[in-house]
Amino acid sequence: MAEFDIIIYGATGFTGRLVAEYLANNYADGSINWAMAGRSLTKLHEVRDEIGAPADTPLITANADDPQALLALASRAACVITTVGPYQLYGEPLLAACVTAGTAYVDLCGEPNWMHDMIRKYDADARTSGARIVFSCGFDSIPFDLGVWAAEQAAIAKFGKPAPRVKGRVLSMKGTFSGGTFASGKATAAAAMKDPSVFKALIDPFALTPGFEGPPQPKGVLPEYDSAVDAWVAPFMMAVINTKNVHRSNFLLGHPYGRDFQYDEMMVAPGIGDLGKAAAEAIAKMNPMNAEKGPAPGEGPSKEERETGYYEIVFVGEMPDGQSVRATVKGDRDPGYGSTSKMIAESAICLIKDVKGEGGVWTPVAIMAEPLKKRLEAHAGLSFS
Repeated sequence: MAEFDIIIYGATGFTGRLVAEYLANNYADGSINWAMAGRSLTKLHEVRDEIGAPADTPLITANADDPQALLALASRAACVITTVGPYQLYGEPLLAACVTAGTAYVDLCGEPNWMHDMIRKYDADARTSGARIVFSCGFDSIPFDLGVWAAEQAAIAKFGKPAPRVKGRVLSMKGTFSGGTFASGKATAAAAMKDPSVFKALIDPFALTPGFEGPPQPKGVLPEYDSAVDAWVAPFMMAVINTKNVHRSNFLLGHPYGRDFQYDEMMVAPGIGDLGKAAAEAIAKMNPMNAEKGPAPGEGPSKEERETGYYEIVFVGEMPDGQSVRATVKGDRDPGYGSTSKMIAESAICLIKDVKGEGGVWTPVAIMAEPLKKRLEAHAGLSFS
């Protein structure tokens, strides 16, 4: 039996600190036995005191480039939460350690090129060791992965079969991407400039479904009027990872959405008529990742900004005869920090408390759909309707 239920690796970073604070505030009853880990013991002490965690909260030091220290860390936990990105620069040694130790692992990865490579390198070994590896347990991609799943559950209940086409539409959102997301985007862009295979993984909707390629997918790269939401829609920057995770969920579950399933994501532009069209066109020209400077890793919004953030996403499942179903997902905090830190914490708890499953590289939906949905509704401020 593991010494700890959860070890948070990267607990001194901005998002890791929020995860630790969440566990300290919401699981003070001792039902979750957890520890904080990072490179600097001094910083771990400081963060533990600043977030009001108990003085006896265990602190563990390990460098991201020290395989033996990481293996020792992974061997002490039932599940490791890691917020240390970009994962393509710093993530593989800890992932490998968890696979070797048979330890569950959750992260916030939105780097499909790295995920593609890690599936190829470690899925078989994780199946052997029993390690359950779950990528993308934050805003990318839980609300989208679960939102599509909820829409398809509704379609099957109503029509007796899944919707072959689902549209994910971000209706509203207040908040910003994190410094880690900005750094990951920059690292991915740099990797794509050097290696054509990285670019191929970024544009392939089925990059995470080895051996399976579904039908051509909607591109979602140009503004358009969408009658499903009666609004102009524009490209959504997280679609490049979310769509791949949704297809991987379908793949891992044996294609309950169908082998001909199509999915895309766009964001609703403010305004109606010509104003909406102009707004959609303006959004399409913006790419925050092209900026020279963005939020640095470790930086983030104030507590007030996190707590006044929100998001609302609708998923429209369209049937061939023109009928449809809708599922709506709402979050009560800013997506990049406040909501993400709650989602990854509850994902780890769900993985070790609520579900079993074989080892391998999973998606949130493929290994814990219904239990995770219930946990997020009960504890993390998400709602599904």
